[in-house]
Amino acid sequence: MAKSKEKEKKDKSKDKKDKKRKLDTKSGDSPKKKRVKKEEEPQEHIWKWWEEEALEAGTKWRTLEHKGPVLAPEYVPLPKHIKFYYDGKPMDLAPAAEEVAGFYARMLDHEYTSMEQFNKNFFKDWRKEMTSQEREIITDLKKCDFRRIAEHYKEESEKRKSMTKEEKQALKAEQEAITNEYGFCIVDGHKQKIANFRVEPPGLFRGRGQHPKMGKLKKRINAEDIIINIGKKATVPKPPKGRWKEVRHDNTVSWLASWTENIMGNVKYVMLNPSSKAKSMKDFQKYEKARELKKYVDKIRRNYTEDFGAREMAIRQRAVALYFIDRLALRAGNEKDEDQADTVGCCSLRLEHIKLSEEYVEENSQLNSSQGSCMDNNNSINGDSPIKKVKQESDAADGNSSPSKSKRYMVEFDFLGKDSIRYQNKVAVEKKVYKNIKLFMEDKNPSDDLFDRLTTASLNKYLNECMEGLTAKVFRTYNASKTLQDELDRRTDPKMTEAEKMLAYNRANRAVAILCNHQRAPPKTHEKQMENLDTKISEKEKQLKEAEKELKKAKKAKDKNTEEKIKKKVIRFKEQLHKLTIQREDKSENKTIALGTSKLNYLDPRITVAWCKRHGIDIEKVYNKTQREKFLWAISMATPDYVF
Repeated sequence: MAKSKEKEKKDKSKDKKDKKRKLDTKSGDSPKKKRVKKEEEPQEHIWKWWEEEALEAGTKWRTLEHKGPVLAPEYVPLPKHIKFYYDGKPMDLAPAAEEVAGFYARMLDHEYTSMEQFNKNFFKDWRKEMTSQEREIITDLKKCDFRRIAEHYKEESEKRKSMTKEEKQALKAEQEAITNEYGFCIVDGHKQKIANFRVEPPGLFRGRGQHPKMGKLKKRINAEDIIINIGKKATVPKPPKGRWKEVRHDNTVSWLASWTENIMGNVKYVMLNPSSKAKSMKDFQKYEKARELKKYVDKIRRNYTEDFGAREMAIRQRAVALYFIDRLALRAGNEKDEDQADTVGCCSLRLEHIKLSEEYVEENSQLNSSQGSCMDNNNSINGDSPIKKVKQESDAADGNSSPSKSKRYMVEFDFLGKDSIRYQNKVAVEKKVYKNIKLFMEDKNPSDDLFDRLTTASLNKYLNECMEGLTAKVFRTYNASKTLQDELDRRTDPKMTEAEKMLAYNRANRAVAILCNHQRAPPKTHEKQMENLDTKISEKEKQLKEAEKELKKAKKAKDKNTEEKIKKKVIRFKEQLHKLTIQREDKSENKTIALGTSKLNYLDPRITVAWCKRHGIDIEKVYNKTQREKFLWAISMATPDYVF
């Protein structure tokens, strides 16, 4: 009896739910599908290193175990029917020369193969890989025909793309097995991800911009080239062939393996993943050092301002360079060899990279965009805008009686910075800075150094005397993080909607990216995405107009139930339209700005975490899964009241 009563109750409640669904359908509202939130894979292990006692100074680990790096696969020769042609005749190449010919063939459709420097470097290095007989025959790159080889590799690429689902899954499983074996290490008993456990395969060097070494052969790295770093008690991994160059047990470094590449002679390292303890602790220390600068920055600024008038030219140059590093977040720059790309920083600027000019500007007139952005940057970095100081100083010094005009001393920068990214900016500077630059330029050629009595090393030595561990790079991190903090405080209103808060955050992030010159080429899909957003906005506007018309009719008909329903619909459409408009605005402003670089490398993540906690924003809206893993320490540490 009890069971039958329970069954009756369940049936009745089910009937009620079915009736409710039918009524909802009749009223015109289709039943809404609940959006299922994709659950993230649970993390295997979280090492809360920040809750542990710190290691002794200079020690990175106590125990370290790993399987070594994965070497690039051996070269597979071309099928016999695929031929290289020289001067119209087929020719068989030895495996070493054939492999390098394949590197060039793969790039035939790329603009690099039309560049003289690329072709010159390639041909010179390719000939070194040939047999003496091949060198005698192949003497002119223009007579070489790589088209059959290129077609073969295109066909192979298409085959991989057209693999069945089962084949793709089998390949994925194979790669996952390699990652599980070689992609992790054990540090002090904790499992940690390795960032780059695969050794880069051989190929042709491209470089950024007009790199003088483009086209040169990046040689294959073998076990004999690699140094392994591992714990003393750990089992040393065996290479697939040959023997390691050296095995070390150095716990003062965090790298697991290293080798020297042949193009630039740089040492390459197998490092831990950004989410690892070693990398996270380095990040934490970097931002703590930048925060420490707050105590010293006012004194450093007073000192370099006083040094504008120093008797010694080297001190004046240091003061002006530091002014630019501080005000414009310029990189310090290092000396380059002739065979390196011609990129510069502040200390290595040449006369050809700057132009000086004097301008009279109406007091109430708007500055052009570049000057305006500079003023905003300087406001957020240094408090008062230097333009304000320039006005007061120049009016007094030049006897400018007209209160409606002010003289500005302008410096225009145009040079290739890190990664051959062009830096262009026209900024107003203090009169003393302007006069000093004029002095530094006297009796020099355009190719001469502006700061000929200054090096990055001497600048950093001076900064270290001002504050222990201070370098020009710390200034860049400090100014970037300080700008984000100030911009978020200025732009965020607790009354804003979530979409408006996210726009405020992205605008604050953009201010930092502009300051640090983090640019990108417009994404290929940008125009299409903007078109799609415009279409959505247009459709939403139509829906809103129709709903407003319906609301007027309902009001005239004095149908209260219908009126309330349509009112809710109008509110919903307005919110959706507002969200789409904000989304479009955000995407448009972000067209040529790279937000990721500053977010990952220059912005104290605790600022973002605190902002999210303070304003009720889900951290997933700001940081993706990889970023959340990298900044796990900040997510755990930062409270809502944290301030940089």
